Amino acid sequence: MANTARKRPGSVTVEDDGLKTLERLQLSYEKNKKRINTAITVVLVLIIGFFGYQRLYKAPRETKAAGAVYHAQRYFDIDSVGKALNGDGQYAGFLKIIRNYSGTKAANLSHYYAGLCYLKMGDYKNAVKHLESFNGKGTLVETVAMGSLGDAYMENGNIAKGIDAYRKAANDKEDMLLTPLYLFRLGVAYEMNNKPDEARKAYRRIRDEYPTSTQAREIDKYLARLGDLE
Repeated sequence: MANTARKRPGSVTVEDDGLKTLERLQLSYEKNKKRINTAITVVLVLIIGFFGYQRLYKAPRETKAAGAVYHAQRYFDIDSVGKALNGDGQYAGFLKIIRNYSGTKAANLSHYYAGLCYLKMGDYKNAVKHLESFNGKGTLVETVAMGSLGDAYMENGNIAKGIDAYRKAANDKEDMLLTPLYLFRLGVAYEMNNKPDEARKAYRRIRDEYPTSTQAREIDKYLARLGDLE
């Protein structure tokens, strides 16, 4: 009975529905064939272009930039900040690496080093410029970069931004070396900004959470100055 029903005049079978759907799809494709083929071609070009850019341009550029930054880092390590920034005539300094290899990891790192160089030289405006340009997220120098930015802000007289930077630099509770250091600078910045209550909080954190730190040795003196005699 099932077979008879399927073949009865006027009845619609699953096979018929499938054929009609395929016909509609074919007609739709034929009607829009040019646009569909163009879209597919554009997607393929973008994919090929992306991988070509990554392998043939970006990767070799990253390698060259990493090689260039090595020599500038060596000058920085021996406190030759002038050559670290500007190069020695043979090897590029951080500033040229930033210009020539924009967008690379080495150029980003060069912003960090350039900021520290300017900080050492007392050029706080340029220190802020480069440290603000550095993206330290996920890097080993993220905390130092943020703390150094705080130092540069303070030297520029921008206490509010200095406070904000120190707060971020003191955010890692597990760092027993840098966190108490930047907490102390945060407390001093709060004092300079006429916020003694906030300064006390920063100093108390050093006393209570980092009692073996260098900053904790004389922190009672700073607390006593603010009337905290506990």
